[in-house]
Order: sequence, then structure tokens, then C-alpha cells
Amino acid sequence: MAPSTIATQTSSPENPNPSADSSKGPVVCVFCGSSPGTSPIHLEAARSLAHAFHNHKITLVYGGGTSGLMGEVAKTLVKLSGPSAVHGIIPEALLELERDIAGGKIDEEMYGRTTVVSDMHARKHMMAKEVIEGGPGSGFVALSGGFGTLEELMEVITWNQLGIHGRGIVAFNIEGYYDGLIQWVRTAVSAGFITPGNAGILVEALDAEEAIKQLKEYRVSEDRFKLDWSQK
Repeated sequence: MAPSTIATQTSSPENPNPSADSSKGPVVCVFCGSSPGTSPIHLEAARSLAHAFHNHKITLVYGGGTSGLMGEVAKTLVKLSGPSAVHGIIPEALLELERDIAGGKIDEEMYGRTTVVSDMHARKHMMAKEVIEGGPGSGFVALSGGFGTLEELMEVITWNQLGIHGRGIVAFNIEGYYDGLIQWVRTAVSAGFITPGNAGILVEALDAEEAIKQLKEYRVSEDRFKLDWSQK
């Protein structure tokens, strides 16, 4: 996927999101698992995040699943704010799994508007684009999840480091779920692979309200690459 098709302006600590439209509400992309996890606290965290989104008038964009944490955060927000508050974006291949779960199709009155795309790259491109074009306070939040959640999280961290976007990125650290990742960042800094400033690209939140606060107050790292991703 060409980053230039997503971001065309360079952000700075003084103006972290030059493409943000202050007339728009915040859009937050949530990465999370399609499984519920073994502890009920993970589903509780998904519901609490949906309640925080409702209270702060935040639009959710997510991977379009109906099961696990994905389904929980989506259907909870739809109950609170209505279907227009949620946009699920799912590849055609994964929709086959959802058809088995959701009885043939995804119920938009339960899970919000759904867009079916061709592949994983198109999905991530569309999710990132909606966040970048959202209003102040837009960004990315990672609830608990597996390989896919971590891959999506690390990609938007890398894009931030490269100057492709300046949106906040939050690890919602439930019962220490992301302690290992946070420690890895510290280790990478001490080993010389991540600069101390860029270590702050990813921020931690221990509850839903803190996640929203971190996005609102997010400031980009001065250590990021000063690259021009605009199309020539």
C-alpha cells in the first residue's frame, strides 16, 4: 500500500494533524481480537471503551467483525449511539467467517455500517484514512488481541514514526496485557533501535477515559523522520 495515498501533509509537534478538520468529530480506529479472551475483563474493557466513545461523541471505525472484542465494542456503541456511529471495514474473505456467525450477513442495525473491501491492505488503508481525516482527538486504540491486532498496531506506529500521520496511538493495557510490549519498547530504546523520543509514539492507558484523554492530548515526537509523503 502506498502511504502517499493516505497522508499528504507533514505534521509537527505544534501542528500534529494538519489535515484534521476541526468541524468534524473525532474518529477512533480500534484494533482488537475476534476472540473474547479467557478473562471477562477484556469484554468489559471493550464495553467501557464504547461507553466512553458515546460520552465523547466519537465515531468508531474497526475491522468489521461480529465476534469477540470486535463485536462487543461495535454492538455496544450501536446500542448507545446508533448505527451511524460505527463503521466496520472487512475483507471479502473474512466475511465468509462472519456469514457463519451472523446468519448470512452482518446486521447493520446491530453492528453499524459495513463496507466490504478486496483485501487486508484495502481495509487498513480505509481505516487509517478515516482516522486521519477525522476531527481533533482522532487516533488509534488497541484493545487486547492476537497477531492481527499487534500487526495493525505496529504498522500505525511505524507510519507515525515515518511522518505519514500524526495521530495518537494508545495501548489499552488491561490487566497488564501489554506490559511485555511496553517493556520491549524500553529495551529497544536502551539497545539503540528506537530513539527515546519515538518511544512515546505509543502511549499507555489503563482505562477507557484515560485512552480518550491520551488521544486528545497527544503530541507527536520530535524524533520522527521529516519525510514528505505527498504525491508529486
